[in-house]
Amino acid sequence: MDLIESIIARAQANPQRIVLPEGTEERTLKAADAVLEQKIAKIILLGNKAKINEMAKEYGLKNIDQATIIDPENNPEAQKYADLLFQLRQKKGMTPEKAAETIKDPLYLSCLMIKAGDADGEVSGAGSPTGDTLRPAFQIIKTEPGISCVSGVFLMILKDKTYGYDGKMLFADCAATPCPDADQLAQIAVCSAKTATNVFGFPEARVAMLSFSTKGSAKHEMVDKVVEATAKAHEMAPELKLDGELQADAALVPKVAQLKAPNSDVAGTANILVFPDLNTGNISYKLVQRLAGATALGPFLQGLAAPVNDLSRGCSVDDIVKTVAITANQAISAKK
Repeated sequence: MDLIESIIARAQANPQRIVLPEGTEERTLKAADAVLEQKIAKIILLGNKAKINEMAKEYGLKNIDQATIIDPENNPEAQKYADLLFQLRQKKGMTPEKAAETIKDPLYLSCLMIKAGDADGEVSGAGSPTGDTLRPAFQIIKTEPGISCVSGVFLMILKDKTYGYDGKMLFADCAATPCPDADQLAQIAVCSAKTATNVFGFPEARVAMLSFSTKGSAKHEMVDKVVEATAKAHEMAPELKLDGELQADAALVPKVAQLKAPNSDVAGTANILVFPDLNTGNISYKLVQRLAGATALGPFLQGLAAPVNDLSRGCSVDDIVKTVAITANQAISAKK
């Protein structure tokens, strides 16, 4: 069983309620049908019910009748969610009238459903900009206890299986926090380790805090930040195998690790790479994807109190199915 198959199997064993707010988007609807057919999750579609059923008939979809369909424009529980939104955001200027209008936005309604305990996770973005997906999540769901920043992790599946965990690695943060300070970088490292073991099934997390320096080989304030973040991450999770600062080759190549960091229990065997800033992380995952032919799945958001994941607007139906399965695994992990 490969990694994706095992993720799907875990989701099938404990079906979660996943909201798809873009219920009338073609790829989303087709993915919902596939998810329901495979019993990966319980699906909640947001959108006009007549339109969704019409599209399902047009595309020959056989399983959409198993989904819960909620029309944000005609929602019998509208007042419940409007009251919740007002309660959460009144100090930010939210009024009852504005709340009643805002809950008609599927992206806000989906987050309110999660906050109210009526859903376990959300997947959107096939037809929406990233900011539109993330804004309500930050405002309503917010971060998990002890975490102040949200980060985006990519699962990189490499052709060369000598790296990482059988050719699989996590890269973070590649999507969310542009210039993390030492505290945030430590949180990104600890969250990534949890994602690796709890969501993706890595038998052990081995985290490298990357820099252009290895163990003091260079002096600079950017290196100092990584050194400080490494110490803070050890304080947060003393049991975690994590080391830094490490250059990428020292983190990945055993021979180089022996030369540059001979006393490290992570160098040469890292399966999670934590980049010092978003520039580095985003550029690196794209280079590895394009030049090394790696498969890049994500970004999957971590640090939120409940999972919300943003799709690329160029995503395929299969991408959405996989993201739903991974989101379900995140929801299962969050409940432990």
